[in-house]
Order: sequence, then C-alpha cells, then structure tokens
Amino acid sequence: MQITFYGAARTVTGSQHLIEVNGARILLDCGLYQGARAESVARNTTLPFDARTIDTVILSHAHIDHSGNLPNLLKSGFNGEIICTHATRDLCASMLLDSGHIQERDAEFVNKKRKRRGEPPVEPIYTQADAADAMDNFTTLAYNRPHPVAPGVTLTFHDAGHMLGSAFVVLDIDDRDSGGARRLVFSGDLGRKGIPIIRDPAPIDYADVLIMESTYGDELHPAYQDDADRMERIVNDTYKRGGSVIIPAFAVGRTQQVVYQLHQLMRAGDIPQMPIYVDSPLAANITAAFRSHPECFDAETRAFIADHRLENEDPFGFAGLRYTRSVEESKQLNFLREPAIIIAPSGMIEHGRILHHLKNRIEDPRHTVLIVGWQAENTLGRKLVDGAPEVRIFGETFQNRIDCEVLNGFSGHADRDELLTWVGGMTRKPARTFLVHGEPPAQTALIAALHARHQMTAEAPAWKDSVTV
Repeated sequence: MQITFYGAARTVTGSQHLIEVNGARILLDCGLYQGARAESVARNTTLPFDARTIDTVILSHAHIDHSGNLPNLLKSGFNGEIICTHATRDLCASMLLDSGHIQERDAEFVNKKRKRRGEPPVEPIYTQADAADAMDNFTTLAYNRPHPVAPGVTLTFHDAGHMLGSAFVVLDIDDRDSGGARRLVFSGDLGRKGIPIIRDPAPIDYADVLIMESTYGDELHPAYQDDADRMERIVNDTYKRGGSVIIPAFAVGRTQQVVYQLHQLMRAGDIPQMPIYVDSPLAANITAAFRSHPECFDAETRAFIADHRLENEDPFGFAGLRYTRSVEESKQLNFLREPAIIIAPSGMIEHGRILHHLKNRIEDPRHTVLIVGWQAENTLGRKLVDGAPEVRIFGETFQNRIDCEVLNGFSGHADRDELLTWVGGMTRKPARTFLVHGEPPAQTALIAALHARHQMTAEAPAWKDSVTV
C-alpha cells in the first residue's frame, strides 16, 4: 500500500491524501489550498495527479479545505463516486456552489486589472455550474455501516465530532501485496468532547496505519465554558462602550455554534437584548441543513428542541436574531448606530461580507472583532490576532484600532491532550503514524508527546511525499 500526501502536509489547508492499494486509487478528501493568492491559484488549478486515474473519493467532511476542490477534480476528468455522510452531502450542495461563486468573482476582479494592463483574462478555478455538476457524483453512507469501496477494501465512517456530518475514515484492507489484513484510519478533523450541538468524537479500537490531524498539537484549549464566560464579558464590555461585536465565523459549524451560545446567554439575561445578525446567505442555507439532521445532534440539543417546540424557537432561530440574505440588507448593517452583534464569513477574514463590516469599524476602538477559529498564516485574521498596527482591506491601508479578542475554546479541533486521549483509547497502537493538517511547530510537539505518552513513533510528511506501508 502506498500513501502520497498531496495536501495538508505541514500546513492546515488543502487536505488530499492518495491511497494506492490492490490496484485501486482512493483519494481521501480533495480540499482547496488557502493562503497567498498566487500560490493558492497555482496549487488549486493544477492537480498534482491525473484526475482520470482516481477511482473513488472518500470525503471526511464538508469544510472547504477538505471538499472545496472537488468540482475541479470532476472538471479534470474524475468520474467516480464521492462517498460521504448524508449531512456532509447536504452541506456540500450549498458550500460548493458558494465556493464556485467566489471563484467567479475572484476571476472577475483579477481580469479587470489584467484588462487595464492589456493582459489576457484568466478563468476561475471552477464555476457554480461545475460545482452543481459535481453533486451528481456524491453518494452517501451512514455512520457505522461497512461498505466495500474497492477490491479487498471496506470503508466505515465514524463520528469525528468536528462538525455536522464529520467522520473519521476506517479502511479495513485485505492487502494483496503484503498478504495480510490491515486497518488504515484517517482522522479527518477530529473534534472535542462537550462542544454544543454535535456529538462527541467516537472512539476507535485500533489502527495499523494512522493519518491524523495535528492542528493544535502544541496547544491546550480553554474549557468551553470558560470561553462562554469570556464571550459574555466581551459582549457586555463592547455594549457598554457603545460598540458592536464583529464575529468572523465559518458559515458551517462555527456560525451555528456561536448563535447557539449567544441564544443561551440572552435567554439567561447574561447579555443585553440586542440585535444579532447572521450576514450570510450561505449560513442561512447551512442552518436549514442543520435543522434537517437532528440525528447528528447531541442529547442536550435534542432536549432543547423538544422543550421549546411550542415556543417556536430552536437553537438557531429566536427573537432578535436575523439572517440577512440580500446585498442591500448587508449594506444597511454598515449604518447601524446602536450596538449589535454581526456574524459573517469568511472565518479567516479573507473574503466576503465580513470585510465590509471590518473596514467600517477597524479604526474605532469601541468595536470588537471576536475571533472564534483558527487563523492560517498570511490571512487578515492572523494579522489581527498578531496585533498588526496596520492592515489592508480592499487595497486600502487602515490603522488597526479595533479591540481584537480570541476564543480558542470554541474550536472544533481537538487540542494536544484530546488527540492523545483519542489515540490512547486504541487497544493496539498503529505501527505507522503520519501527522497532517498542522504547521511544523504543532507537529513537532505532538510527535514528542505521542512518544512520551504512548511510546509511539510518528512523522510529518512533506508535500508530495510518498511512503510504502
């Protein structure tokens, strides 16, 4: 069996791992690479393998850094099945079309500049039509249901607890080259225990080969409740200053989690009654998908829904909460004079409506930008977290005077100890462990921790590294 790491190798984006076994070529995830523009376009446009030779894609979850280059894969000649959970398919139906729209807008923006310079136009990585066509190749599989995907290869999804529909992948393989049965486990993005809405990550009994994320391999998250308390303080302090709280959040998972927590705080009277806007048509569509998959909810969320059914409330809809869809509605939020909470994508503040809200408030210290997720290198979100004195938005330079607060306890990724605990539940530890979806300092720390805690050896493959196991 050969594994080639075509993405999320010593970085946290662009997940793609190719498994070659028993004459089959199986791609785990096909995510967009996100980072510096020129490199991103090059990496995403030109696939590092012949798409026509891929037999099957197994998709761990719907986040764009795991699913976002699927339309380009189809456009490049792939015509096999994309296998995922039911909820992941429903989320991708909205997310990939939204991503296609972003690719089209980015190409339009670039082509305006190229036209002025007399240069030929560029094509988008893919279009909304390409994304719609890709959905025809999706097939779904429930959790805990073994399913043959190639000669001698059986797939089983288990709940990864990272977001709605997220799964870690178990491939039970009758390896014809080695002449034995082996189990490959791909963690996808592994979640945390005790996070609202979705269930905790499922345990796994053993693995022979493990491909595991390492996003927070060198960090420990605050307890979720500690950061819920900090959110309460941040909202109240900003309200007293007469400012608004701007929350860049991924439309899938993080937005619904933030809305749920704000709902709890407002119901308890811990924060003032103030308007909350979710400024994202995508988030509105995704929230509808959430409502369609209560089978993925944890017991507490299902109980909340049952208790408040007669009040016409659910975790994602209540008095004071408004979902804005039109551009006109979004523009009106820039003229608010009273304190409000505005939640908008993108989570790393690289594109979308959040940029307009930030542009209009970044030089006013009354306001707060509340970071609730991972910020990759070179993104505007990372620059704010790092305290850059000046930032550029839409080509203009602004003084960074807005209050910036970070809540890592809202992360959907397991931290170092949570990763170690998940691996520790295996009755038989893997002979080979490969760390992906992490930056080098996090991976180095996690390699040392795996050895100290579980006497395991692990390695962090580089981009395009290929290993035989």
